[in-house]
Amino acid sequence: MTGAKRKKKNVLWSKMHIPHCEDFKQWCRRRLPILQWAPHYNLKENLLPDTVSGIMLAVQQVTQGLAFAILSSVHPVFGLYGSLFPVIIYAIFGMGRHVATGTFALTSLISANAVERLLPSSSKNLTTQSNTSMLGLSDFEMQRIGIAAAISFLGGMIQVAIFVLQLGSATFLLTEPVISAMTTGAATHVVTSQVKYLLGMKMPYISGPLGFFYMYAYVFENIKSVQLEALFLSLLSIVVLVLVKELNEKFKRKIKVVLPVDLILIIAASFACYCTNMENTYGLEVVGHIPKGIPPPKAPSMNVLSAIITEAFGVALVGYAASLALAQGSAKKFNYLIDDNQEFLAHGLSNVISSFFFCIPSAAAMGRTTSLYSTGAKTQVACLISCIFVLTVIYAIGPFLYWLPMCVLASIIVVGLKGMLIQFWDLKKYWNVDKINWGIWVSTYVFTICFAANVGLLYGVLCTIAIMIGRFPRTKTLSMKNMKEMEFKVKTEVDVESLQLVKIISINNPLIFLNTKKFHTDLMNIIQKENASNQPTDDISKYEQNTLLSSLSNDNCNEFSQPCPNGKHSLILDCTGLNFFDYSGISMLVEVYMDCKNKSMDVSLAHCTASLIKAMKYCGNLDSEKPIFFDSVSAAISNIHSNKNLSKLNDQSEV
Repeated sequence: MTGAKRKKKNVLWSKMHIPHCEDFKQWCRRRLPILQWAPHYNLKENLLPDTVSGIMLAVQQVTQGLAFAILSSVHPVFGLYGSLFPVIIYAIFGMGRHVATGTFALTSLISANAVERLLPSSSKNLTTQSNTSMLGLSDFEMQRIGIAAAISFLGGMIQVAIFVLQLGSATFLLTEPVISAMTTGAATHVVTSQVKYLLGMKMPYISGPLGFFYMYAYVFENIKSVQLEALFLSLLSIVVLVLVKELNEKFKRKIKVVLPVDLILIIAASFACYCTNMENTYGLEVVGHIPKGIPPPKAPSMNVLSAIITEAFGVALVGYAASLALAQGSAKKFNYLIDDNQEFLAHGLSNVISSFFFCIPSAAAMGRTTSLYSTGAKTQVACLISCIFVLTVIYAIGPFLYWLPMCVLASIIVVGLKGMLIQFWDLKKYWNVDKINWGIWVSTYVFTICFAANVGLLYGVLCTIAIMIGRFPRTKTLSMKNMKEMEFKVKTEVDVESLQLVKIISINNPLIFLNTKKFHTDLMNIIQKENASNQPTDDISKYEQNTLLSSLSNDNCNEFSQPCPNGKHSLILDCTGLNFFDYSGISMLVEVYMDCKNKSMDVSLAHCTASLIKAMKYCGNLDSEKPIFFDSVSAAISNIHSNKNLSKLNDQSEV
């Protein structure tokens, strides 16, 4: 009996996979993306553009760091730390090559709610004032950053927990309209929070439901207390920033280095304020004392974790949603892949580790990421170079920012949010493509400005799920008809030679955000396959069957890289069963069309509804020289056949 047990244990032990050194190396490459691109970094081609981009990024990191720290209701110096440590950590663990993480307006706004709730400004006078802390700041300021760092810590732990549970695939629920509406609404909140600095008014902290409207009500009730000097300086700063940034964008191809207007404005405003003594003469509010250096690490305030759970979840989800959208856009623009779960780990560790260095919650920002695009950054080295200049500010330049007017800093914040605010124009495309997406955008925006960014995000996700559940019962199960059956019907109409160059695929399912990735992957794999006649029928039928449940998998959309065999191929998509679609589905359909066009493959669509044709023409630059929409599959086949005969006649005439 004992021998039998030993034999059984030995068999089980032999079946267990013993990790080897190679397995550990693969795990490290997968979880530390820097190990993949750093050894192959091209110094000659990439270092110069990365250096230029890093310098320009550092200017934004410093200005936004100071501004978003004040937005978080903590001392400005902590924003400089938040522009340093999260950047380094994300460069090691993140997969987005053009994602600039750091301080973020939306997470700062959420963090400020907890800071003001637990330690309001009115309690400043009740707190013992001392300058004996490691930074020479008051105990009140250190207690506030302790709360903000605790939110960063707990929010990061939530993101790491989501990574451990491998729930990154659930991000398909964060649709483009929801993220667009949430970020636009949150940007509106941020602009509103800066009104008191733009106008030079003394305003109590207002938050909670409908706090957005209460703020403007307070401004109009106390309009006589507006400081004209601050208002004039704010308007002048906004005009200069907008004008110079537009000129930089217009002439970016002609000039190698864009003008760092943010840095120039900060220097000029600080110098003017110092020379004219605006703080004492006009009562203009300035940034104040910024201590030098970085203090030793310290654990955040753990005793407040139970009181900040709501804000921590908001920071984790809102920050990640905005960051993931930027990472996916970067990956699509520069043709590389990202892993949603790995991004959770990267942002989670950026928040957790940075919280021990007095950092406020971090995430990627649209303005900084767009800056990396425009200045030609190649890799995350640009972000690491920006850290060198941020360190220079912390150790050398920081104290000289004492005289920087708060109204100028607020102007920089407002202009920096331009990329989010112009997302109002998205309403036009949603209205033309899918009016339900338009309704989701508008309602999500309203919920965001009435309550908060995390509430708006939650509402948008729940609303999207409810609408999809209501629409799906009216549709058929996802399936793709056997191409052999379609080919058999067409063989009676055209010759076999031309038929071998035609692939006919029938789509019998709605095309929405739930299944666009799976649809793209399956279609590209079918196109890549060799001639269908050379493969067994069973393999094809097994390959082309899919269901609604299988569409929820987190497949990555890879462009097909192999050329079409046997010359130029034609693809016919039978859209008979395409019951409904949304913006994501139409975008994917247009992307498939453009991919095929780039590979010299003709694409035809049959049985298209008028709304489908209108949406595709609106969203994509379709070929206007030859028809791509047909009433039936046979009409599309006849068009392909006539084009082939015409090309043969042309070839014969040339001979």
